[in-house]
Parts: sequence; C-alpha cells; structure tokens
Amino acid sequence: MTPHTRCAHPWAARAVLLLLASAGAGRARAADLAGRVQLLADGKPISGEVREAVVSYEPRPSVPVQPAPQPLEIVMREKEFVPHVLAVTRGSTVRFPNADPILHNVFSVSPENPFDLGLYGNGPGKTCTFAAAGLVRVYCNVHHSMVAYVLVLDTPFFAFPAPDGTFRLTGLPEGGGTLRVWQERCDPWSVEVRLPAAGPVDVRIEITHRRLPPHLDKFGKPYRETRGDRSYR
Repeated sequence: MTPHTRCAHPWAARAVLLLLASAGAGRARAADLAGRVQLLADGKPISGEVREAVVSYEPRPSVPVQPAPQPLEIVMREKEFVPHVLAVTRGSTVRFPNADPILHNVFSVSPENPFDLGLYGNGPGKTCTFAAAGLVRVYCNVHHSMVAYVLVLDTPFFAFPAPDGTFRLTGLPEGGGTLRVWQERCDPWSVEVRLPAAGPVDVRIEITHRRLPPHLDKFGKPYRETRGDRSYR
C-alpha cells in the first residue's frame, strides 16, 4: 500500500479533466465560449508557453464540482516535474511517481493546500488530495530548480489553449459569469462575460515573472549549493 497525504503525458491528463468537466456540469448547458490567448513580452507576442496557460469559466450561480474519478499524475523525470502545469477540480487527487534513479521530496507551502510527501526513491510515488481551491506551487526539497503548478478549480469548465493560443469551452450555462486566464509568468487575468457571447474573446497578457520563482526549502531556509552535483553520476 502506498502512502496517501490529504492536503502520463500532460495531454492525457488534460483529456480526462475535460471529460470530467463535460460530465459534471449539470443539465443547464447551452452555450460555448471561444477565444485566443496571446502572451506578450515587451508588447510583442511570443509562442510556446501559452500551452501552459489555464482558461476557466465560473458561472453565476455556481454549478456542482466533482473531483476527478481517478488520481492524476505529475511524474518526476530527469529532475523535472511532468507536466509542469496541471489543472484539477477541488477534491481531486494527484500522484507524484518518481521515475528518476535518485531521491526526491515533493512539498508545497501554499496556504490552502500545504503538504510534504517526504523523501522517496524510484517507484509509484505518493499522493495528495487537494481539498481547497487555489494555486499550489509544488517544489522538490532536494532540487531547487524543480517546480510545478497545480491549479485547483472550483468550476468544471476549464481548458488548456492549443499551441496557437485558441481555446473553446463548451456546455456552459447561459447567463453571467467570469472568464479567467492563469499563466505562471503573468498576473492573473479575468473579465466578466454574458452567455451566449457575441463573439470570441481576445486575451492579451504581459509576461512579468521569471519561470523559476525565488523560493526556500520546506524548512524556510535557502537551498544548499548544488554546483558540482554528482547525483546522476
């Protein structure tokens, strides 16, 4: 039995979540909402990182949210978290397998969902259930450069943009609500919309943050010097 802590390929996990969103939205569904997300650096569009944005819609009144029926995964491989960004509904469980031949220690000090899975080696890993909505910054206590994000949502309506930034949310209840876009290097973006919408939404957000955020280890102390790290040799 593997330990469980309460607190694949990224496209496969995203497909499961989109199916969950479609199944758990309730009967009052009639509208679609489409648009395009553009990331800007000094006012100029850039490509690539838009696929790690999360687009979500919160209708008013809110609709019931169900957790994912099976644990999703963020794999530790070659001292990276894969996928780098995962979106889940509140109450979902995420497993953190270790595919490396070295030890990792997954943790987060995010206020609403703190957890520490401890030090463990290669294998199926351990799990964490995210009970509260919000952004969870995930780190490894051994390797400073390892970072992932779990965006825990209180809505079943969300998607990752395509490589060209386009997105489409389907089966939304008619009426008012809030469209939100999160991307790790940008400030959160939101706009009030009313469905059915007259046309696609154009989202343009400026990059303002570094990809590797400054952070301390799980004890609140600076990471040790990693120059000359021989853990892979």
